[in-house]
Amino acid sequence: MAAVTYELIKTCKQTGARLGRVHTPHGVIETPCFMPVGTQATVKTMSPEELKEMGAGIILSNTYHLFLRPGHELIRQAGGLHKFMNWDRAILTDSGGFQVFSLSDNRKIMEEGVNFRSHLNGDKLFISPEVAMEIQNALGSDIMMAFDECAPYPAEYEYVKPSMERTTRWAERCLKSHARPHDQALFGIVQGGMFEDLRKQSARDLTSLDFPGYAIGGLSVGEPKPIMYEVLEYTVPLLPTGKPRYLMGVGSPDALIEGAMRGIDMFDCVLPTRIARNGTVMTSEGRLNIKNAKHFDDFGPLDPECDCYTCRTYSRAYIRHLIKADETFGIRLTTYHNLHFLLNLMKKVRQAIMEDRLRDFRDEFFEQYGMKDNDKGF
Repeated sequence: MAAVTYELIKTCKQTGARLGRVHTPHGVIETPCFMPVGTQATVKTMSPEELKEMGAGIILSNTYHLFLRPGHELIRQAGGLHKFMNWDRAILTDSGGFQVFSLSDNRKIMEEGVNFRSHLNGDKLFISPEVAMEIQNALGSDIMMAFDECAPYPAEYEYVKPSMERTTRWAERCLKSHARPHDQALFGIVQGGMFEDLRKQSARDLTSLDFPGYAIGGLSVGEPKPIMYEVLEYTVPLLPTGKPRYLMGVGSPDALIEGAMRGIDMFDCVLPTRIARNGTVMTSEGRLNIKNAKHFDDFGPLDPECDCYTCRTYSRAYIRHLIKADETFGIRLTTYHNLHFLLNLMKKVRQAIMEDRLRDFRDEFFEQYGMKDNDKGF
């Protein structure tokens, strides 16, 4: 029995979007879903209880950061990441590849793996497919990601092709060194930049390796959203229908809806927590910067249409005061709201798929959100 399986419940007649369930050792995830990001074994300022309260079935943690501190051996001693952070629902860990490759001035890529320097103290470190598997096996996440190279945007064909081919070779090595396939699923990552033939080759090569799930990486790295959607349109159909499809690093409301319309099941992004720390919140009518002077004496909620704890309990005036005064509670309130907003949005997306009306839902949402067309972005 595979550690993680996908159950397709319904396909939207209007768009082809998928309503499904991902079955994991730590519970069932309703899809399409958004995964809050808990980079360092915590979703910033949120408790596990609050994440459950807002309906999160799965969160993401970061292999690279946990490798640096506190170290995967300590987490292994603690009984794995679930026990270490007191989270008894599903966890996905990324491979560390994106973080390592973002250290462009402090790393060297070789066939064997990547030498790099820690961004914390400059220590020389090394991650290979085998090391990435060892770390993630110690963490004990439900879903592990293969070690890959995320090519930058823009990048020349001559760079992306060998990079993509190396990612495939690394994926094979990940499969061979994965020590816990019975209780941890390993997903492959389709790369290939913005080049259709390379994406197709990557998808073909990886699906032949029969991973229990597939991610699409190398998007949301600076390219215009219409290009991202175009890549999805020719890549997603190449992935198996009976396995989960995960679009990495995407979390703006418009891209979540557009991604779901193109057959994506899982998304993650630091966007909702990151902008919350700057006092920016997502509302049913678009982005709102709570620090703006006009909210000084506004005693209404952040979003009148939202029923989250923040909106039920506190006013814009109070939250603005907290953020302006650098009070941590203000960041907790804006973070709670943004995460609830996206989790609730995906709930509405799932309902629209069930009712065969996801395109209509998108159009209505975009109009209310102040987006008249797909290209405007968030």
